[in-house]
Amino acid sequence: MKTATSPALAAARSYSVYALIGVTLAHLLNDAMQSAVPAVFPLLRQTLNLSFAQVGWIAFMLNVTACVLQPFIGSITDKRPMPLLLPGGMLFSLVGIIGMAYSSHFAGLLISAMLLGIGSSVLHPESSRVAHLAAGKGSGLAQSVFQVGGNTGQALAPLAVGFLVMPYGTRGLIMFAIAAIIGIFVQYAVSRWYKQQLVTPRAAKTAKAAVQHPRGFVAMAISLLIVLLFSKFVYVASMTGYYSFYYMDRFQRPFEDAQIPLFVLQFAGMLGTLLGGPLADRFGRKKIIWFSIAGTAPFSLLLPYATPFWSIVLCALIGMILMSGFSVIIVYAQELLPGKIGTVSGLFFGLAFGLAGLGSVIMGWLIDLTNVSFVIQLCAYLPLLGLLAMFLPSDAKLAGNAHP
Repeated sequence: MKTATSPALAAARSYSVYALIGVTLAHLLNDAMQSAVPAVFPLLRQTLNLSFAQVGWIAFMLNVTACVLQPFIGSITDKRPMPLLLPGGMLFSLVGIIGMAYSSHFAGLLISAMLLGIGSSVLHPESSRVAHLAAGKGSGLAQSVFQVGGNTGQALAPLAVGFLVMPYGTRGLIMFAIAAIIGIFVQYAVSRWYKQQLVTPRAAKTAKAAVQHPRGFVAMAISLLIVLLFSKFVYVASMTGYYSFYYMDRFQRPFEDAQIPLFVLQFAGMLGTLLGGPLADRFGRKKIIWFSIAGTAPFSLLLPYATPFWSIVLCALIGMILMSGFSVIIVYAQELLPGKIGTVSGLFFGLAFGLAGLGSVIMGWLIDLTNVSFVIQLCAYLPLLGLLAMFLPSDAKLAGNAHP
């Protein structure tokens, strides 16, 4: 009997791996499109004569759309999963990136950014659920792998913009439409596997067996995680949206050169994300969350005063440390609210986008009032908020402070 079922079990595991690879690839393509938008801010500002505040509003529209919709979509799909949302989200992204390439007015850019935000808001909750289903018992590692896809896309976007888009102006963004078309086909294939998984009660049984924590315990921990997300993603927004302006102004370097430290930041972040899950399994989730943000502070504080060479080195350290904690935060939050994978994923991905968008608007406004150097130096202090992670419940308390 054991021998008879082993080929079926092996095939099931194989298809699960393919599903995880599929959503990871889709995450890469989606985040490449998302990250291409702030990467072309210097180009948009030059060609359409935009103010820094208007640049901030484009980032805000992109991020706040995802912020508002992701928790809503995650909550709905927890009750009624919708596999076809996976390719559907990529369709919104396709229309958004085409609009971003061909819009000649500020209003068109805002609408295109909103469509990209809708695409992202659909992708993250449902794809994160697929990663959770495909993982089996290795949810931490699966979430890290899924996040690596996004980090890889974020890392590649500045280079693609600098060396492929730049020669053609903003119209060069149409190259990213190819990524959206590939994503539609990949997500459709994943949705077929996902639909098959919904006929089994495995996920529901797991959720019922999970521990439930008191509301006060959950509220305190979630509040601290939100503050940590604020420090992380507003700092990342300052880097992806405005550091290229700072770099070009301070070192008198061309646009293409300014994309290199951003690529290094995101590529190192990919490695950090991949390491975050296994390190959390070894040393504990709370320690990695604390280190991932507070450990960034010494390097972020040095970055505004570094030479071009040391800027690249510091960006590598910042990216690796800072990005190592996000997948760990997601899994930590999923354990706080068991059985609500979509809601938790939507909430935290939505907060990540929303905080980044709000931060972009405020930073753009501040730059118009002051200058880009002041804002970059000010944002360098944000990782110090990571010290608050010391007040998170310990891993042991997270596992044991529960009632039936």
